[in-house]
Amino acid sequence: MAKNLQPGDEKGPEEHSSAALDSAHVGDIQGAFGTIREHDLAARRSWGKKLLTLLAIVGPGLIVMVGDNDAGGVATYAQAGQNYGLTLLWTLPLLIPVLIVNQEMVVRLGAVTGVGHARLIKERFGKFWAAFSVGDLFVLNFLTIVTEFIGVSLALGYFGISPDISVPIAALGLIAITSTGSFRSWERFMFIFVAVNFLAIPLVILVHPHAAPIVRGFLVPGAQGGMTSTAVLLIIAIVGTTVAPWQLFFQQSNIVDKRITPRWINYERADTFLGSIVVVIAASALVVTAAFAFRGTGLARHFTNAAGVASGLDHTVGHGTGALFALVLLNASIIGAAAVTLSTSYAFGDIFGMRHSLHRSFADAKQFYILFSALVICAAGIVLIPRAPLGLITTAVQALAGILLPSATVFLLLLCNDKEVLGPWVNRPWLNALAGLVVSVLLALSLILMTTTVFRNLEVTKLALVLGAIIVAGFLGVGSWALLPHQRAKRRLAVQLIAAAARETKVRRETWRMPPLALLARPVWSRGRNWSMRVLSLYLVLAVLLLVVKAVQIGTGH
Repeated sequence: MAKNLQPGDEKGPEEHSSAALDSAHVGDIQGAFGTIREHDLAARRSWGKKLLTLLAIVGPGLIVMVGDNDAGGVATYAQAGQNYGLTLLWTLPLLIPVLIVNQEMVVRLGAVTGVGHARLIKERFGKFWAAFSVGDLFVLNFLTIVTEFIGVSLALGYFGISPDISVPIAALGLIAITSTGSFRSWERFMFIFVAVNFLAIPLVILVHPHAAPIVRGFLVPGAQGGMTSTAVLLIIAIVGTTVAPWQLFFQQSNIVDKRITPRWINYERADTFLGSIVVVIAASALVVTAAFAFRGTGLARHFTNAAGVASGLDHTVGHGTGALFALVLLNASIIGAAAVTLSTSYAFGDIFGMRHSLHRSFADAKQFYILFSALVICAAGIVLIPRAPLGLITTAVQALAGILLPSATVFLLLLCNDKEVLGPWVNRPWLNALAGLVVSVLLALSLILMTTTVFRNLEVTKLALVLGAIIVAGFLGVGSWALLPHQRAKRRLAVQLIAAAARETKVRRETWRMPPLALLARPVWSRGRNWSMRVLSLYLVLAVLLLVVKAVQIGTGH
């Protein structure tokens, strides 16, 4: 097993050329289900060996996806089923390509650079954007952790356990799980939560669903009662749960911490794809459960909160369905809190250069674990404050996530086109086009979500149509420009160069890693990019100010 080097220890030749900031990020892959040696170059020719390798690699993709089905996600999917039946199921399969496109870029960044997302932003875009990104991430993640503990209190409240007991126990348990000093032990705990996520399947069986309406719900777009502004907002909430800034920071840093290198990228891609399928299956199960459980009852179209869903299931279905739903909610809250809190600790470790690895013991990485513990304890404490504005916090989390999404996705795309950072692993033109479409839709949804949260009387459907028309016009304009003769010639030359480079680096790609950050040439921004970033910063500042004003208005009752 590779030795965890301390500052001042001797390093081998490879470690001198690595960009890894923490020596614990270099060494054997020690996954929940197996170990891969650092210098393992053996070919995996049989399916058995490939499966064993995948089992050792699997983790970051599954955990980030299941963590995305947190307390807020469980409540959102249950609300969709209770208020709209099966008519919003069609949104869920559309989430799979969105998840894969965004998180696949994160996979490459983590494996190729060996550096976390926050560190790359600081080195390639400067201290301002690093401070802005990590500062806002801290606020957003902290509020999200609060909502996870709200989920804990609601879930265990179903069983008659007081929040004064359930919330502190959950907080202390989460700290204990994370502070073992063993990445493998932590990951095994996370896989327990991933497994419990599948309790959503027995829930579906207990409500006796019918296949035909479910298939129709997946295939036919629409919304029960028409595409009203309320329905559009719920669709936005469903889609908005797929890509949150914390996911980018968490998966990239978790890949680095697990010591996954370019040689194993395809296995991590499979992990991410598997995670996207699992998360959509669980989400669909929750929608179907609520739809069949409440149809034809007085509870249909009267969603209150997740606790109300659990009580309603117990009343309409029985057979322990309420208890099962409460367990799903509890599990979602804990794994969500674990992933979101860890993403914050990883990001601060990147920015401030402190040791930040789950391979390290508490004594060896005090700042990292103290930060994690402080976030958990403070978030749990807020939930226990009498008359704390928990509803306002939940609303603010949703709006703030929408505000931060544009900068996170823009930086992701810029980093994945930075040849100094990714070398032969930069985005291909077709991937940029696909990612551009995904990012455009996510930006539009983000803008709708943020705007309608601040201005509640705004007509959502009209705003969505206007933004959709702008996206279509933008892509038509870019497409027309790309068809110009000189652009076609330039594109053919680029394709030829990429093909030649691919042939030359087919083997080298598996071993190519980003050099130490200090050796990289500073990125040169065009005038257009500079202006674009200024517009983005202005949008973010105005959006945050508007959100603060609205939060004060709601909090004071005006």
